[in-house]
Amino acid sequence: MASQDWLDKDFYKILGVSKDVSDAELKKKYRKLARDNHPDSNPGDVQAEARFKDISEAYSVLSDPEQRREYDSIRAMGSGARFTSGGANSGGGFEDVFSNLFGGGGRQSAGFGGFPGFGFDPGPQRGQDLKAEVKVNFIDSIQGTTVKLNTGRSSVNVKIPAGIEHRQRVKLAGKGQPSPNGGPSGDLLVTVLVGNHPVFTRDGNNLRVQVPVTFIEATLGATIEVPTLGGPPVKLRVSPGTPSGRTLRVKGKGVQKSTPGDLLATVEVAVPSRLSSKAKKILEELAQEIPNENPREDLLSKAGQL
Repeated sequence: MASQDWLDKDFYKILGVSKDVSDAELKKKYRKLARDNHPDSNPGDVQAEARFKDISEAYSVLSDPEQRREYDSIRAMGSGARFTSGGANSGGGFEDVFSNLFGGGGRQSAGFGGFPGFGFDPGPQRGQDLKAEVKVNFIDSIQGTTVKLNTGRSSVNVKIPAGIEHRQRVKLAGKGQPSPNGGPSGDLLVTVLVGNHPVFTRDGNNLRVQVPVTFIEATLGATIEVPTLGGPPVKLRVSPGTPSGRTLRVKGKGVQKSTPGDLLATVEVAVPSRLSSKAKKILEELAQEIPNENPREDLLSKAGQL
């Protein structure tokens, strides 16, 4: 719900977007910022963690049309304004005014929006929204699931849509606090926390997987099996001379949304930890036969060390 933070924080500036940003551009910008500042990508970086929280808060508000309209209305009133519900020195504050204006279910007061003297009854007020978090595993976030949530007053079933992303919200209309005076109930806003998977990671609607291949497979080429999420493995052709780090794409094997994502398999050349004396001798003979090239020459040159 609305709070003094909404006056103090410029969510558009936090996300680096204009006020007329489209939903698609907003989501694209959020994904990039969230990926760059995610705690998993910046272990121990307190500042990155704080930025990630601000980015998530900003996106959760601006991606929700109702909250975005409410936020824009509040910001339009001016960040320097502070209102009270009972006159200049009554002790009421920002929350009293805006909870009345936007249905927050705060204290009632005589008069319009909590300002006495106007002789206007605002009528039934909307109940407060409730906020909660649920954890789901990676596969359930991709395929969709239903979880039971105890709100303290009752248990509700929360349908998690297929393809939901980490920290996205699900809104259950009318499942929040009841109105104090006969108005509609608030909503239940559920933030979904997605767990990690031991093999797959998510990149938008694409799924990423690291695929080890042997030195021989990478050098001579091979057809290998690559796992998919929730389905049978697929066969993938590794071309001769494939370097470690090359990414191969399997169309349509990513997150199954309106536009299905792809499976991105990144090749990792696995070096044997032990060799027999015969194998070692063969490799030494091979080293004499292949061109004497320094694969680090370009790297050293760019670093100014050659």
